[in-house]
Amino acid sequence: MVKVIYLLLCVVGLVLPYSQFVPFILKHGLDIKLFFEQLFTNKISGFFGMDVIVSSLVLWTFVFLEGTRLKMQNLWVYIACNLLVGVSLGLPLFLFMRERQLEEQSDILSY
Repeated sequence: MVKVIYLLLCVVGLVLPYSQFVPFILKHGLDIKLFFEQLFTNKISGFFGMDVIVSSLVLWTFVFLEGTRLKMQNLWVYIACNLLVGVSLGLPLFLFMRERQLEEQSDILSY
């Protein structure tokens, strides 16, 4: 059941951010300068921007440490998802795959 929740959060974590990002790209193209100007246009948007940056660093640390501990493969995928979409996709995807890894390890130990 928890894996289904993580998968649903992956979908929400992809659709909601991109519902805002795609119109920006269609209107302005990949204008990185404008993107960061708008991201930090006031204190509230800066608050959210900084929160996401710090959350991303926490995610990368968690992915590396926990993924290595559990001997998970292709840890770069979660970092790429984080960079291409955000923590909203990278984190639930990693948690979904972590659950699968824990189940596989549990199955191996029960034999």
